[in-house]
Amino acid sequence: MSFFLSKARAAGWLMCLCLGVALLAGSASALFLFSLDWATRTREAHRWLILGLPFAGFAVGWLYLKWGRSVDAGNNLLIDEIHDPRQVVPLRMAPLILGSTVVSHLFGASVGREGTAVQMGGALADQLCHHFKLSAPQRRVVLMTGIAAGFASVFGTPLAGAVFALEVLAGPALRHMRWAALLPCVVAAVAADHVGLWWGVQHTLYSAGSLPALGTWSLTAMVLAGGLMGLTGRVFALSTHGLSAWVKQRIPYAPLRPLVGGTLIAAIVWWGQADRYIGLGIPVIVEAFSQPLAPWDFAAKLALTVASLGAGFKGGEVTPLFYIGATLGNALAPSLQMPLGLMAAVGFVAVFAGAANTPLACSVMAMELFGVEVGAFAALACAVSYLFSGRASIYRAQRHRPAKVLPENT
Repeated sequence: MSFFLSKARAAGWLMCLCLGVALLAGSASALFLFSLDWATRTREAHRWLILGLPFAGFAVGWLYLKWGRSVDAGNNLLIDEIHDPRQVVPLRMAPLILGSTVVSHLFGASVGREGTAVQMGGALADQLCHHFKLSAPQRRVVLMTGIAAGFASVFGTPLAGAVFALEVLAGPALRHMRWAALLPCVVAAVAADHVGLWWGVQHTLYSAGSLPALGTWSLTAMVLAGGLMGLTGRVFALSTHGLSAWVKQRIPYAPLRPLVGGTLIAAIVWWGQADRYIGLGIPVIVEAFSQPLAPWDFAAKLALTVASLGAGFKGGEVTPLFYIGATLGNALAPSLQMPLGLMAAVGFVAVFAGAANTPLACSVMAMELFGVEVGAFAALACAVSYLFSGRASIYRAQRHRPAKVLPENT
């Protein structure tokens, strides 16, 4: 009897910690989303702010050089700490990434928001771990709940956030997912999403429209599209890492990297009238579900996002990947003779699935965002995208144990 009581007390204590993480992460994400809305509206009302992007980049680079070296790895730092716990994630990760991401959006960098929410959630969760002196196994779980809570509250997808927290650690090694942490991650993700809604957060609504019947051609189209989307995710991940390494090699002084990159990006946007390819790009994503877009939209967004992240601007990769995927799906729809809404929805999640090695989380996300009817189409495309992306990943710290191959008969 005492054994069961001790287990119940431990489980109850863990649930209380999960709710604490949810309250902190959900509130931080709400503040972040409100700040992003302000930054986007301000930039759109004062287009001249784009010309300040190089100076904003220098300021962000200098702040991280001065006070953020220990947290510059961002999401990869959290993943490494969960795999191999060493030291407390500094609390300053949260305000640094929040402020630098808002500045990046205010002046027109093409970055996302997932990285910011996840880093804030992880950093805040680890402060609870340190305060209550949790053991290494307990700390792993609480850090994972921070990732789940941050992801769920910034996108409004609690179930996908919970699965993402497990899957992003495993990468291609899906059989090594820490399923014991699933319940705490679900609790934290659902609660954090509700905290954000309580603060007044409103998430964008998408509609995939009418769907075709599951048949030979519709499933074949998902396989073909999934392969192209996986290759696109691979190109994005490899290009981002490659450009970052190239820039670091040639510009040793960190603040100069976003200054130089920001100058190039600002020139392209200002004189090339490329405003639709900067920031989050939510209006363009919404358009992709209902009307034909230029077939090069996905490539332009990919190029400017790689340039922004490779130059050192802070934010995330996921929302740009949603943009790239939705517009790529939109471009493929006529050739594959499939509805625009369905292809935009599938692309929305499948490019992310390939770039992040998270096909399960992306399949769940598709059902949360677009309805369960999209599930079969999205799951097939995400699985194929995952296979076609190879070992490439936007998260360097993912563990790459097995190759992505089908098992052989023994």
